[in-house]
Amino acid sequence: MTDVIIIGAGVSGCASARELARYKADILVLEKEEDVCCGTSKANSAIVHAGFDAAHGTLMARLNVEGSKRMPVLARELDFAYDPCGSLVVCLQEEDLPKLQQLYENGTANGVEGLRIIRRDELKAMEPNISDDAIAALWAPTGAIVCPFGMTYAFAENAAKNGVRFQFGTAVQKVYPIQGGWRVETDRGSCDARLVVNAAGVYADVLHNMAAPAQPMQIIARRGDYFLLDHAAGDHVRHTVFQLPGRYGKGVLVTPTVHGNLLIGPTAIDVEDKEATATTAAGLDEIRAKAGLAVKDLPMRQTITSFAGLRAHEPRHDFFIGEIAPGFVDCAAIESPGLSSAPAIGAMVADIAAGSLHLEKKTDFDPTRKGILDPKTLSLEECADLIRRQPAYGQIICRCESITEGEIIDAIHRVPGARSLDGVKRRTRAGMGRCQAGFCSPRVMEILARELGLPLCEITKSGGSSKIIVGTNKDAL
Repeated sequence: MTDVIIIGAGVSGCASARELARYKADILVLEKEEDVCCGTSKANSAIVHAGFDAAHGTLMARLNVEGSKRMPVLARELDFAYDPCGSLVVCLQEEDLPKLQQLYENGTANGVEGLRIIRRDELKAMEPNISDDAIAALWAPTGAIVCPFGMTYAFAENAAKNGVRFQFGTAVQKVYPIQGGWRVETDRGSCDARLVVNAAGVYADVLHNMAAPAQPMQIIARRGDYFLLDHAAGDHVRHTVFQLPGRYGKGVLVTPTVHGNLLIGPTAIDVEDKEATATTAAGLDEIRAKAGLAVKDLPMRQTITSFAGLRAHEPRHDFFIGEIAPGFVDCAAIESPGLSSAPAIGAMVADIAAGSLHLEKKTDFDPTRKGILDPKTLSLEECADLIRRQPAYGQIICRCESITEGEIIDAIHRVPGARSLDGVKRRTRAGMGRCQAGFCSPRVMEILARELGLPLCEITKSGGSSKIIVGTNKDAL
């Protein structure tokens, strides 16, 4: 019997796995998709929220602030991209100034440091492209941006380094209590564990209701559409710019990314289908209509792609983390600010699980992880030396993002490593540039096939049946 099974390899599941790896325990992560970071964690605003928005006294507020405070040290330990650029909540009407003050007071009560209400002159100096209608803003210097893929992979790789096992392509179908623990039935057989952590994202309510049917939970999939703009638009704003909810509704945010792009969105549209991640014309039109309210002259013609993600919204609007039945721990309803809260969520889940199982801490836990080497960060001399030693770093595969063969090989051979085009893309950015993989996909496929020892026709975009090649020209003759 395994000690702990974590269901879900998103940022919450991987953060929990990494924190539980501090203990002497056999830990298994089950994920229905082909890789880490395939659900909510891959499609969000990539923001580390300061913590002024969540209602005071909620678990969401406490973990948001704690997670935000942990982030700088964690980014250094695990070597993922993090930029403390700060955030602004822009007020566009005098009548809404009391709401801005309430937001400041809520943030202060939550323990957010450095909050300050600034007026137009200071705001304009900070953000030259701010709307002509902007009169004030809430400045949160502890707000930041992060790479959600990089952070999730960092958690997963460090967990694996410390003994956690990952099993992909395994969909959980049923959980029920047995003597001494729980049985988890999947489409690849069943496995038993002394304790189960439910970190299943938008499906966490399904598992919760199996374990505690007398306390039903409903999670609503809330779709958020986004536009991603090219590097050429990346410096249009310097901070994350939110709109204070007012007469025009909640509005959308405009933010730089850690990779130099500009991100605009999201919408908030409740959908019945928990797999409905396609953008819609109506959703994208809504962003276009609202985006320019707080930031003027947005270069929307620089858009290189649009995408949508689903948030796990629970009507009570809080995180639900706790042992709801002996040996069954919920990590459920983790919507925004879930990414910001992930370090604290992982620590809380690990504390609960370790306490329930009376686990002993390891003495040899290694908290560090080194990310994929980016030759662009090296000096010319260092880069030349690297290429002499490892010629693959001299072969540019993705022209838009200047990604080398060496980086792709590194991404494939990590644990857990890339096994698809999307797995390579999220780890290295090969295919995330202006041409959106139009140029580099065939070469990335060849590298994947070679390094994994698979025929080219078995390489997929994102696992499962998403094969790129269905035959060859000569086969048809």
